[in-house]
Amino acid sequence: MQEQPAWWKLLTKYHWFVLAVAALGWLFDCLDQQLFLLARVPAMRDLLPPDKDVNEYVGLATAIFVLGWATGGLVFGVLGDRIGRAKTMMITILVYSLCTGLSALSTGFWDFAFYRFITGLGVGGEFAVGVALVAEVMPDRARPHALGLLQALSAVGNVSAAFIEMGLSSWESSGAMPENWAKWRVMFVIGAFPAVLALIIRLRLKEPEKWKQVKASGVAKKQVGSYRALFSNPEWRRNAIVGMCLACAGVIALWGIVFFSFDLVASVMEKKLVAEGLSGAELNGAVGHWKGKASLMLNVGAFAGMLAFTKFTQRTSRRLAFAVGFIGAMISTAMVFWILREPWHVYVLVPIMGFFMLGIFGGYAIYFPELFPTSLRSTGTSFCYNVGRFIAASGPWTIGLLSSRVFQDAEEPLRYAGLSMCAIFIVGLLVLPFAPETKGKPLPEEDRGFAH
Repeated sequence: MQEQPAWWKLLTKYHWFVLAVAALGWLFDCLDQQLFLLARVPAMRDLLPPDKDVNEYVGLATAIFVLGWATGGLVFGVLGDRIGRAKTMMITILVYSLCTGLSALSTGFWDFAFYRFITGLGVGGEFAVGVALVAEVMPDRARPHALGLLQALSAVGNVSAAFIEMGLSSWESSGAMPENWAKWRVMFVIGAFPAVLALIIRLRLKEPEKWKQVKASGVAKKQVGSYRALFSNPEWRRNAIVGMCLACAGVIALWGIVFFSFDLVASVMEKKLVAEGLSGAELNGAVGHWKGKASLMLNVGAFAGMLAFTKFTQRTSRRLAFAVGFIGAMISTAMVFWILREPWHVYVLVPIMGFFMLGIFGGYAIYFPELFPTSLRSTGTSFCYNVGRFIAASGPWTIGLLSSRVFQDAEEPLRYAGLSMCAIFIVGLLVLPFAPETKGKPLPEEDRGFAH
């Protein structure tokens, strides 16, 4: 039996171009997300009156951002099916880039929250059209590998944000940063630069042939990008609900627990650095440097985890890979919030958490496009990935309330709040028996479901 060539040998120059553009769109998307996560606490300290609880408003701002993400996902997911993957991707990148830049101009909480909501609209829409584009352009055998790589490269955007945080923190602690500059504002200005990518998309990226054929089909016209069509078919309806529940578990965990680990690291390190005699700008810079390190370590683990998930799911099955991911994420996240008290824990525990937690998101990129036909692929993927965010928006808000009210008398409230919320991973495990297995099957089309 002749050995099959490696998946990447099946790709043409245009395949690589599509993968590069989609990966850059999602990479910069994640860069802007991560800049917000690293900047939100100092931004709230600057924008809120002294009598307001920073933790509560950090949770509220994050919840508003996630709500924008969910709304944008639903709107742009439909547009991706109706007007095209490439056109919609260009719009989403412009929206999230420009509004990230506008966040630097905030003068109070509510205008900051407004900019974050609009940024979320673009962030939420980009993922679905990007993975739909790659899924439809790639050869079948290369598809899961290309989608896994696309998601893994998102870690590069997160790592870039970590280096930006660390670099600006060093600048701040050295005293060289102008006194009237706020580091968090500079970070948001940097987040506006990905808008340039939209010009490349406008000039060179073509719509997938599969999408063109479906769009030209008189039979499919009424069903393209239609939520009614999505839910009138029992197969697609079941897949949408299962996918939404899977995404809900991961998104709540990521935004409601894992991303707050940066604030836990900052709290732990601030106490140690104060004990060492640091204060003022030097202390703020050093704490910011450790938050950057935590982000870096999380995303080093994430990159490895998403590639490992891709390999593992191709050797085993989609369902088993998700099961291992959810169990590993639950254990490793609980360990971070319960154990992390020393600097070396950042280098050991945080990457393990990133490996399992973000590995699950590599699975979403592979699995969700495999659940829906071409006319509903962007819509269905967006539904799975983003409707759960309306529920997931309660995660940041809940951990903020748990920290500021339920566990407010504890020495480190965030630690106990994070531990309490780790139960969300059980939701992902409970829904797996209902998830269809898609490994080795072609993308479904309008005239059929999966072959059983």
